[in-house]
Amino acid sequence: MKKVVVIDDEPFILMMIEDKLKKAMIDVVTLRSSVGAVDVIKREKPGLIILDWMMPELSGIELCKILKHDPEIAEIPIFMLTAKGQDADEQLGLRSGVTRYITKPFSPKALLEMVEEVMNVDKP
Repeated sequence: MKKVVVIDDEPFILMMIEDKLKKAMIDVVTLRSSVGAVDVIKREKPGLIILDWMMPELSGIELCKILKHDPEIAEIPIFMLTAKGQDADEQLGLRSGVTRYITKPFSPKALLEMVEEVMNVDKP
């Protein structure tokens, strides 16, 4: 089974994404904080990370930079899911190593399609 780690401080967003991915037979690990996320990602070895930009303690951009500088996990694709919709924000995200930049509000169906595409998930 494919696995995705989702990091967002909004419980509703986590629940919505988890529900959509689980229905597509994708294993999901959710975190409400980016603190400690590197250890979880190393332990879980996901095929994809979905990450919110604006979180307390450590922002999604800061976490993305940490992940991309760790050779053990640097190759894992990262989707930035954020309310920051300015072109400059998207460019910063992409320069930081983000694979896909998705602005909130978002379509759970479109997100699932992007996840399936990046993870090469076979549809039933």
